[in-house]
Amino acid sequence: MNLYLLFFLLIIIIGLVVSYIYFMKEKKAMLLAIERGICPKCHKPTIEIIDQRSTGCSSPRMVTFECRECKYIDTFHIDSRGCGAKRN
Repeated sequence: MNLYLLFFLLIIIIGLVVSYIYFMKEKKAMLLAIERGICPKCHKPTIEIIDQRSTGCSSPRMVTFECRECKYIDTFHIDSRGCGAKRN
């Protein structure tokens, strides 16, 4: 009985890890499209930043994007350069 339970839990854990990896790959692909100025949902160049927050120099920025065409909204945590970093 314990062998079946262990096997079941192993399958569940592997499924969760694979799902999380797939989710992160999709999120990265969406961010790459947004950085090019293209909405990942309707594929039109109508995406813009509607909110940007940061809690400090070393914390990631929380940036919210919205598409003017299809009303797609998503938030991404983007690494910040820090307070002392040079900006071009």
